[in-house]
Amino acid sequence: MESITHFINNPEHHDVLAIIKGFRNGAVYGAKIRFPHALVMTFLFRNESFKDKINFIIDATKAHSKNLAFFVTIYKTLMYLQKKINGGKEQNAHSFIAGLVGGYFVFGENNNINQQIVLYVFARIMMGLAKLPVTRGTIEEPKHSFSIFAAVVWGIVMWLFRHERDTLQPSLQSSMQYLYLDSDHWYTLKNFLWHNK
Repeated sequence: MESITHFINNPEHHDVLAIIKGFRNGAVYGAKIRFPHALVMTFLFRNESFKDKINFIIDATKAHSKNLAFFVTIYKTLMYLQKKINGGKEQNAHSFIAGLVGGYFVFGENNNINQQIVLYVFARIMMGLAKLPVTRGTIEEPKHSFSIFAAVVWGIVMWLFRHERDTLQPSLQSSMQYLYLDSDHWYTLKNFLWHNK
């Protein structure tokens, strides 16, 4: 055990072991994020047998976990290789190139899991890019900028849901169906207060 501890703490092995630990962290984080999300969304919105629901939750969790694990591995490996090729120095573009390659090969398949992950990341980068000029001191943040941004986002999503619903992601459609359309219908006190239908 002592020799293993010595090996993993040896600075010469750090970069390669960081790739392995990155794979591990990607797998664990993907499972931690997807399992509760899949559990809640499946039992709220899917109408199928209990066994099918459990299988869906497991499959979604495995897919998310696997994708994050492989993306982290590709990203960290490419960062390591680029740095090594560049004489041990990291360049500004290295992270973009590594993310580009990993994103294409891991998240390039258009399926529900990848769509949710990519859209989540897209929303976060748009916020980051919007803040960039402010954090760099290029411009001063306008008053009420987030309020205006929120208003535009909600105005667009409500218009799309009302008039071009099929353009929205299926889980968003389900959520909005429940909130805005299912609330228009009831037949008894029971499905007015307790059950949706």
